[in-house]
Amino acid sequence: MTDFSDMLRPDAVQTGVVAATKKAVFQHIATMAAETVDADVKTINERLTAREKLGSTGFGGGVAIPHAKLDGLAQVTGVFVRLAQPVDFQAVDDLPVDLVFMLLSPTDAGAVHLKALARVSRRLRDKAFLEKLRGAASPDALYALFTADEVRDAA
Repeated sequence: MTDFSDMLRPDAVQTGVVAATKKAVFQHIATMAAETVDADVKTINERLTAREKLGSTGFGGGVAIPHAKLDGLAQVTGVFVRLAQPVDFQAVDDLPVDLVFMLLSPTDAGAVHLKALARVSRRLRDKAFLEKLRGAASPDALYALFTADEVRDAA
């Protein structure tokens, strides 16, 4: 399933985000998420930072998927930003990151959290899809890419 409308809202997608460091990226996406999930910015930021200390969520190709679990969430929620300039994320391939898809999950969402991470990871490993994300002109265009379920010819 490539339609992410179950976890990503149109107002949780931004392009041209200016952030000079990973810390600044986390602050920005925590602020966005706080508005989406009605949670505290500081708590979200702390959870993301704590998870990042376990190992970089930059998995290569200019992509990072920071994620955390948060008390009080009803469902898995995502935020996507395309950065104006790539940022060092200590990614596995040492390349800077310009595409960030953050996931927040309810504290008790073990398998659901892992499945959501796997879905996002699979989609963001697709080089053609990444090119489309990098070429999209607006947040609406980015959202459309994430929510357009690809139809394959069954014949």
